[in-house]
Amino acid sequence: MTGHDAGLPAWSAPFAEDRRPDLRRVLPLGRMDRAWAFGEGRGEGVTVAIIDSGVEGDHPAVGDALRRSVRVELAGEDAAVIDDDAIDVVGHGTACAGIIHGLAPAAELVSIRVLGPDNRGKGAAFAAGLDWAIEQGAGVINLSLSSRSDAMYAVFHELADRAYFAGVLLVCAANNVAVASYPSLFAAVVSVAAHDARSPEVWFYNPRPPVEFGAYGLDVDVAWKGGGRIVATGNSFAAPHIAGYAARIRATHPGASPFEVKTILAATADEG
Repeated sequence: MTGHDAGLPAWSAPFAEDRRPDLRRVLPLGRMDRAWAFGEGRGEGVTVAIIDSGVEGDHPAVGDALRRSVRVELAGEDAAVIDDDAIDVVGHGTACAGIIHGLAPAAELVSIRVLGPDNRGKGAAFAAGLDWAIEQGAGVINLSLSSRSDAMYAVFHELADRAYFAGVLLVCAANNVAVASYPSLFAAVVSVAAHDARSPEVWFYNPRPPVEFGAYGLDVDVAWKGGGRIVATGNSFAAPHIAGYAARIRATHPGASPFEVKTILAATADEG
């Protein structure tokens, strides 16, 4: 069964069941295991920023983890980050928050709303929200969105590099269609697509990017707006699984750089 036949989004084919034997590690990283990687860490001391459609703060799947909500407002070429109600205008951001909270329940969540009720937004708002999250020193930033604008390429490249050297880990979902989108295709980020293994505890490492990690993203039971839940498929829901595990790694190994966290995730990935 290929990724296409399984109904997976674009970029997910390397993680489909019949392709997993090709996921060979090029370095002897197997000496690390998940017990060492996670220890007793549940995300303590780690802030995970979610740049999305907002997060419904009183959703049962989010618990009391949401610490702050802001939104980006554009006025011409100027962007302002202002405090916001703990709402989600779509449900998409709440889905990501619920996944992250379920995996790293002690992590603190911050919502940066850049998408509108149609689940779309301006690249400038996205960039401003990402810039703000980096400046705030988030430990992990979940980006289940991307920009296809070539005009934004340099902006997102600079932001991805700045995050990397500031010790901020960007976890980015690949686009659901096979087009170039940013910042998911930059080497400085942890890029994620969906796999077809129906388990949140399974992730794969792909030594042949552009997409390095495959995580649970097919028919996922996720939180949604209005206190509800839906079953959804997409790379958007694979990324927060990796973000949740990254938060646990950073809680247990707080000095780990983004490169080291990515290496730990690769070393503890499932075999194909």
